Amino acid sequence: MASIKQRDDGVWRARYRDAAGKEYARHFPLKRDAQRWLDEVAAAVVTGQYVDPNAGKVTWTDWTKAWMQRQTWVDGTHEAATVAVSSVPWKAGPIGAVNASHVQAWIAAELKRGLAPSTIKTRLNYVQMAFRAAVADRTIAISPAAGIKPPRARKAEATMRVLSAAEVHEVLEVAGEFRGFVEVCVFAGMRLGEAAGLQLADVNFLGRSIRVNRQVQGSTIKAAKLVPPKYNSERTIYVPGELTASLSAHVARNLVTEPDEQLFTTPLGRMWNRNSAAGEWRRIRDEVGLPDDVTLHTLRHTFASNLIASGCDVVTVQRALGHSTPSITLNVYSHLWPSAEDKTRAATADFMALTATAIPRERVSS
Repeated sequence: MASIKQRDDGVWRARYRDAAGKEYARHFPLKRDAQRWLDEVAAAVVTGQYVDPNAGKVTWTDWTKAWMQRQTWVDGTHEAATVAVSSVPWKAGPIGAVNASHVQAWIAAELKRGLAPSTIKTRLNYVQMAFRAAVADRTIAISPAAGIKPPRARKAEATMRVLSAAEVHEVLEVAGEFRGFVEVCVFAGMRLGEAAGLQLADVNFLGRSIRVNRQVQGSTIKAAKLVPPKYNSERTIYVPGELTASLSAHVARNLVTEPDEQLFTTPLGRMWNRNSAAGEWRRIRDEVGLPDDVTLHTLRHTFASNLIASGCDVVTVQRALGHSTPSITLNVYSHLWPSAEDKTRAATADFMALTATAIPRERVSS
């Protein structure tokens, strides 16, 4: 039900009632403007895009808190989302008052204060997810973050660091009892949390393989806990006998006997967590003299780089790293695979070498 009526002061009052019988009204100086507004409301109702004007008055903080409580995320994802939605400057205001310029200004401010483009991209992704959910929930009509692009990040080939054989040797020499942890990262490509979550039963010493069944999640002693690995990251990694022999020596030295016992623990017998493992790595890195951008994750890049340099195809590398799809592997490591130009040169060089050493054919006289 809708109507337009002119008041005594000449202003046109347009009003309508929604499906619940609640009345909404706006005032316009011209009748045609009032009619246009009612037409827009009617069109939104017909197309299923109608949104209660009062729905967008809920604050961003209240709405995102309720939205996140409905998600079936693991703790790490929930923590990342919380940080993202709490970093915006409009968190105390109504969600319906946010526009595209607010989102763009937030991204520019985050970049100006030194936040990495990759971090901004992750935060923007969660903010866009929240706005899309608000649209689907009929809290707002459109997402102000739709189409907003994160700042450009440097190409992987310009930022990715891999260690040389000599650097890995130096690292292992000073690693001490953290050596086994480092070895499964650099020689099996395991993530920090996966290495921290390894138990004795996960290592098949005779079969020369390691099974990734869990990971340690959490950055502190209090928060650290064992959880399933990242989605599609459960896998068996086939490793050389030299690695299983080194791990066997570690097991004997540290008296690890129970199948469900942690393979690696801190000097105090606790599970390694993100902060403690990173701290131990910084000690090793500083002692060797490696730059600050070399992290424990650099060891995983080094593992992948070695597989690619040895001629492994993308699916083999994907499975070893525990990526859910080959496209993820290619997005991260495509620059390490030989290009078509490289393959052409190498193939022709091999052929040239063969021609240079070929034994001339015996001529047949006519």
